[in-house]
This record gives sequence, structure tokens and C-alpha cells, in this order.
Amino acid sequence: MFEALRSSPVSGRLRRARLLATCLAMSLVVPHIAVAGDYRLGSQDKLTIRVAEWQTVEGTFRDWSAVNGEYTVGPSGTLSVPFVGEVPAAGKTTSEIATTIGEALQRKLALSDRPEASVEMAQFRPFYISGEVQNPGKFPYVPDLTVLQAISVAGGIRRNPDYGPQLGKDLVTAKGNFDISDDLRIRLIVKRARIDADMTGKTSFDVPKEVEGDPRLPAIVADEMTILTADQKALKLKLEALDELKRVLQSEIESLQKKIVNQQQQVDLAQQQLTSIGPLAQKGLIANARLLDSRQNVADLQGKILDYETAILTAKQAISKATQDAIDAQNTLSSRLATDRQQTEAELNEAALKANMQKGLIAQATDPATTAAASATNEEPTLLYTLVRIVDGKTSEIAAKEDTPVLPGDVIKVKLAPLASQ
Repeated sequence: MFEALRSSPVSGRLRRARLLATCLAMSLVVPHIAVAGDYRLGSQDKLTIRVAEWQTVEGTFRDWSAVNGEYTVGPSGTLSVPFVGEVPAAGKTTSEIATTIGEALQRKLALSDRPEASVEMAQFRPFYISGEVQNPGKFPYVPDLTVLQAISVAGGIRRNPDYGPQLGKDLVTAKGNFDISDDLRIRLIVKRARIDADMTGKTSFDVPKEVEGDPRLPAIVADEMTILTADQKALKLKLEALDELKRVLQSEIESLQKKIVNQQQQVDLAQQQLTSIGPLAQKGLIANARLLDSRQNVADLQGKILDYETAILTAKQAISKATQDAIDAQNTLSSRLATDRQQTEAELNEAALKANMQKGLIAQATDPATTAAASATNEEPTLLYTLVRIVDGKTSEIAAKEDTPVLPGDVIKVKLAPLASQ
């Protein structure tokens, strides 16, 4: 059947179906984690790699399940990918890695079409914190992390009996924890609005009134709009590709049906000729070989009709499968969105509870009576922050403040400056 498809007058439509499928592969990139600028990969970064290929001969869209999965950049700065081997990753962007994988697969496997690879950040490499914190060590990195938030993740400032109650430290810890919980709460509220819009097929969503006016909204809304657009674009392109494939197949069916009509006319003519020469062969007026040739001609013509009918049946089965694939694509998206909606609601409730708890701790730490009692006997220590960062293979130390952004792989040093009375 596919041989007939390539020679069919509707091959232009098949090429358009291929183009749509290729666009679909390119649209698979859905940003799980947003980070400003072109993020350069490093050791311990985790990536999600997906590879898809449009197969020209079969006219199908194939997913490379043997390659798809989660990969970690190793200590040497490379990724080990099946069929590709060791891919240098340190210092490169995800788009550069995607291009390298697609080109390597095409070259090593001698493919006529280059597979389309998408590479997404699954998890950033961790950051480290040491010094005057409750729990120094390694922690997972999250976007937009600041020094203050990192200290909160590490349990806050270490308690030192030389400084008494250290209400200032308690306040720092509570503020950092509140910032993290409140930021997560806002992100989840916007995410819930995006999921609701996606479930109803809307192309945009309104900012929930409960978070209107927050200065962090533009960046958060932009991230969620990117996900919404990517979800709907991927589904739309896949459905369009399947519709185009069904139109191509339907056109092929109509063409084959016309060929069957023409072929049947030739069978009728050949049958008439066979009927007319039969009596002559019996009387010995013509050679038996001619009679056998006529019979063989009728059989060949009838065999072609069977081939056409088989091709029609195969095309109809392909149309049915394309229809089912379209239904499955819509159901898969709906199921994923429903699961995401439920999980987001649970995470939102947890974040709201944590934020309220930190509000109470902040209120306690800033209570005038408590502050006055503490200041009568204690002097507030000063905290010093330093970031140790590797840039272009060189290690440097950067003086930092509470609102200084932290990057993946950074080491945060927290020190207490000596008190003036010491």
C-alpha cells in the first residue's frame, strides 16, 4: 500500500503530514523548570531526554523509547546516551545537547531523516551550605533561590548559647521559611489556574484575584503560559498530523477504488476474449498455447483486483488506528491534567499551612515585649555571607547579602561576625 502512496497524486499531502509530524516532534519541549538565560550544564545536573523520528518510508511517527529517559551529567561532564555514546555536556545548553544527539543518531545509524531530540532540565545540581547553620550540607536547588531562602532550607542559623535567645536569628529563619512557602503558594495558585484553563481548552487564563498585584506574578504567569501553549500546541499538531494522514489514506482508497473499476472492465474484456476463442481451440483452429495465455491474463487481472482490495483494507485499518490515536492523545492529556490538578491542590494546602505557621513565628520574634527583654541582656550578632562559585573552571569567592541569588553548584559560607563587646 505504501508503494502506492508514494506514487499517488496525493503525495504532496503526505509530505505535508510529514511536516506536521516533524513540527510536533520539535514542540515536545515543555519547560519543567524555568531559569533565566541560557543555563550551562554541569556535573550532577539531571536531564529528561526524548527522541522522536518521522519515518518517511512508512509514513509514521516513531518514539525512541530505548533512548528516552532521565540522564545525569557525570563527574567528567558527559552524558552516556544509548546509540550515541558519551556526549560532552558540561558548559553546554540543553538545546545544544538536543542538536548533538539528533545528529549523532542520524550519523551512526545512517538514517535518512534526522531524529528530533528534546532535552529538558529535570533537576539542577545541588547547592551546598556551610558554617553557622543548623544543618550544613548538600541540598536540592530550586529556581530563584536566594541566600536567605537557602539558610532557611538548612534549618536556619545555628543556635549559639553565647548570644542568648538570638531573636534576630529566629526572625531570619522564619522570614526565609515564609518567603519559600509564600513563593510556592503563589506559584501553585497560578499553576492551578493554568491547569483549569488547559482542561477546558482555553488558550489563556486570568490571574487569580487572591494573588493580584504580587511583583513576582509576571515571571510566574509567563512560565505557566509557556506550558499551556506547549501543551495545546503539541496536541493540536498531533491531531492535525493524524487528520492529514487520514485524508491521505482516504484519497488513496478512492484512487484504488477507481483502479478496481478500470481493472474489472479489463477482466470482463479478457473474459469475453477467452469465451470467444474457447470453441476455436476445441476445433483445433487455434493453438492451445493461446488459450492458456488468455486464461493466465484473466487470472493476472483478477489478482490485481485482489491486491487493490487488500490495499484498501490496510488503508481503512490505518485510518481506524489514526482515529484511535487522536482519541488516546486527548484522553492522555486530560488524565495528566486531572492528576496534576489534584496534586497541585494538595501541595497548595500544605504551602498555605506552612506560610501561616511562619507568620506566627515572625510575629513572635518581632513582638515588642520579647524584643525589649532580649535587647536588655543581649547584643545582636552580624551575619556574613560568602558564595564560592566556579566560573569557566575557576573558583572565586563572592561577598553576598540575604537577597543575593544562588546558582546550582554554589557553596554558601555563613559566618557570625564578632560582637562589638568581644
